[in-house]
Amino acid sequence: MTGEIDSDILIVGGGLNGPALALALARAGLSVTVIDALPLPDRADPGFDGRAYALALASVRLLRAIGIWDGVAGESQPMFEIKVTDGHAGRGASPFFMHFDHAEIEEGPMGHMLEDRFLRRAFLDAMSATPGITHLSGEVVTAQQAATTGAEVTLASGRVLSGRVLVGCDGRSSGTATRAGIRRTGWGYDQVALVCAIAHELPHNGVAHQFFMPAGPLAILPLPGNRSSIVWSETTAAARDIARLGDADFLSVLRPRFGDFLGQISLAGARFSYPLGLSLAQSFTAPRLALVGDAAHGLHPIAGQGLNAGLRDVAALAQVLSEAAQRGEDIGAPDVLDRYQQWRRFDTASLAMVTDLSNRLFSNDNPLVRLGRDLGMGAINALPGLRRGFVREAAGLTGDLPDLMR
Repeated sequence: MTGEIDSDILIVGGGLNGPALALALARAGLSVTVIDALPLPDRADPGFDGRAYALALASVRLLRAIGIWDGVAGESQPMFEIKVTDGHAGRGASPFFMHFDHAEIEEGPMGHMLEDRFLRRAFLDAMSATPGITHLSGEVVTAQQAATTGAEVTLASGRVLSGRVLVGCDGRSSGTATRAGIRRTGWGYDQVALVCAIAHELPHNGVAHQFFMPAGPLAILPLPGNRSSIVWSETTAAARDIARLGDADFLSVLRPRFGDFLGQISLAGARFSYPLGLSLAQSFTAPRLALVGDAAHGLHPIAGQGLNAGLRDVAALAQVLSEAAQRGEDIGAPDVLDRYQQWRRFDTASLAMVTDLSNRLFSNDNPLVRLGRDLGMGAINALPGLRRGFVREAAGLTGDLPDLMR
């Protein structure tokens, strides 16, 4: 380490978790520099592209606490119910299902759907208006090093920045983790997620649907107006062929899976695809370093918990660092960062196991397995106590919640 500390915290990654952490830390009086590889005009693009997130109630509480939610609430769609079914494309659903209603808990809707463009813009505006946050866009980290007093990063521009703690919020292929020597454990599912937005003739009434098919699940998630976000998992080979289709042919393949319960459907926005797999960092921390979000854990989207798990990391790390600062501790000391790892690693490993097992159980056409899972869904649906537990889990209200999510 040479020279003075530029910021208490250096955050690599300007997507969603990075800005959320910056705002939470600045709220606690810590100075933060966010280093974003994406140029600002690209990050701020206001166009609708179909990408959206299912934000659990606990995540909404975090966004409200850091000053984001009030500015985007009007663009969100509450999720009042979740319906989970099992079956084959074009042949209807099994008579056994699960139905979760927000009325079974006292706190309100289980979550909200929010488009990516609104959340990105709100984060950019909030960071620019918050003292103590420096936002560097279009800057790429090429090197990093840790010392006893802090961490340094070197940018492609040649600039060198220093901080007491370095945080990697730079995704599953985290350069921050790689440069720190942190390895990953995981595997692919031979599945690809096809993501888009659909306009439909009839109202969705705030109901989210998850339809499990042998090749993978289809999630239909309500957006404002008569629109829904689609996350459609298919085998890699089939998804590759579907992704090459024109819009009209894409819809002709989707319709038997989507069904006609929302009337006629059409595409709204762009189409995306990305391979699915499980990826866990073998450690969430290293000397002077912590990993957050996909840099620490990449999950199957089967339960829609990817961003929610990342925001729980944000809330936990912000609490650990702010409490350490209040006590006069070195916020980058190994024992401080270990508190974050101990808090989040078991919860994340448990969630990864549940999503992995659920995908293997439901992406399966074995008749005996199908019968067992259908009877299981019917049993859960018939027991109010179990249903309520699932609703609270979907809302993110279980486990050891950080203060920002309470």
